[in-house]
Amino acid sequence: MAVSRVLAIVVVALIFAIALPVQAQSSAPAPAPTSDGTSIDQGIAYVLMLVALVLTYLIHAADLTCSF
Repeated sequence: MAVSRVLAIVVVALIFAIALPVQAQSSAPAPAPTSDGTSIDQGIAYVLMLVALVLTYLIHAADLTCSF
């Protein structure tokens, strides 16, 4: 009894889904991407900070091996 009731609900739902499709709203197109250079500047800053970190590590590692 319960299986037939669920099957009936599924069939009715499929009929409604086929007969009355939902119309999607068309949205406005996305604006063209604009770059004011801040992302480029930030990328350069990250690279320079990484270079400074690596150089600092190498200088301190070399300083530890030379001291005795």
